[in-house]
Amino acid sequence: MTHNRAYESNYQGMKAVRLEWGAYEAVMLPDYGGNLIAFRDTDNGYRFLHEPAEEELESFKANPGIHGIPVLFPPNRYEDGKFPWNGKVLRFPINEESTGNHLHGFLHKIPWQVDEYGTTESESFVSVSVRVDEAHEVYKFLPFRFTIRLRYSLNGDGLAQHLLIRNEGGERMPCLLAFHTSVNAPFAPDASAKDYRVKLTIGKRWEMNDRMLPTGRQQALTQEEEQLRDEGIYPFYEPLDNHYTVSAQNGRNRMELTDTKHNVTLVYDVGTSYKQWMIWNHFGEEGFFCPEPQVNLVNAPNSPLPAEEIGLFGLNPGEIWEETGRLYVK
Repeated sequence: MTHNRAYESNYQGMKAVRLEWGAYEAVMLPDYGGNLIAFRDTDNGYRFLHEPAEEELESFKANPGIHGIPVLFPPNRYEDGKFPWNGKVLRFPINEESTGNHLHGFLHKIPWQVDEYGTTESESFVSVSVRVDEAHEVYKFLPFRFTIRLRYSLNGDGLAQHLLIRNEGGERMPCLLAFHTSVNAPFAPDASAKDYRVKLTIGKRWEMNDRMLPTGRQQALTQEEEQLRDEGIYPFYEPLDNHYTVSAQNGRNRMELTDTKHNVTLVYDVGTSYKQWMIWNHFGEEGFFCPEPQVNLVNAPNSPLPAEEIGLFGLNPGEIWEETGRLYVK
């Protein structure tokens, strides 16, 4: 018997909100960065997102970056922890010793507030938020007053995501964001990674230096990357930690992951406000990879390139930025 419902639950000892709709199931962990940790098809046994195994729980709690859908704000790397903005230089902690950079911002590790969850005639949903002001721990690094709301809903069309950022302060604030989405390959229990092909709406690759920061130059795609853009390719054909511009196809910006054994495709449609992709495949090890939709170029505030070209933009007082995404099966 299937249920269409939303309710408080427990996920491996952590507080959770669980959504159910027909064969679909999703799990949100509000205390761990508002992470949507699971999206499943229970009829077929598909687990689309990389969930932490029991032995990974402590490392997940310490750094919830490679499971589920973590929110990165601001995303990716910043050289020496420096973030120039509004004529000042904000200082972020150096948390990636190997590069001497700051990595991934602050929101994926902190508790989010559950605002609402429930079920209507058309969906099950949960809405969570973070409000940053002078009393919030993030304010010392990002001295702006703002609210971020994240809503997930589940129905027969899959999992929908809606994110909204509102500037509630008196000065222009940065609006740089990404999702470090971790996708299983294989997602079917009786398939192997070799059965899978991934396709991504990439344009050109950004050249990176030895600190994994863009040089500002763009590179032509390799033959394998052209396959990634066009017909699709085995997700672990080589270790990937690459940064690309977006080149929308048919008006859409998305990843498609096809299970050739079952002739099923998982579509991750992220919206065209995301102008960059990161793709990371865990050093080429089979199991999961991360197609990361990103608003801005890595290290964008320190880049001499035109702001519009690299997704470096802000919100004036009272302004809102929002975008939607969807995971669904075809």
